[in-house]
Amino acid sequence: MSDRTRAHVFVTGRVQGVFFRATTRERAAEVGVDGWVRNLDDGRVEAVFEGSEEQVDAMIEFCHEGSSAARVEDVDVEEQPPEGVDGFQIER
Repeated sequence: MSDRTRAHVFVTGRVQGVFFRATTRERAAEVGVDGWVRNLDDGRVEAVFEGSEEQVDAMIEFCHEGSSAARVEDVDVEEQPPEGVDGFQIER
């Protein structure tokens, strides 16, 4: 699992109610990355991506764009040690 990396991401902007989580899950399936995504009470979206560096980078890049209706203002990324997450979920 040493080839896996993990990014903990917070996305700020108009990112709730614009299919950001569903689009993130679809993109995660395309990329083959594991993790989860959820809305926060403060209006941000929080996500964790685990996979190869290339997979995780692709998801971080996606977060800068978001869904077609989203307006992303900022993406804050913190690298963490992988925890072995399996699959990709939308958390409530």
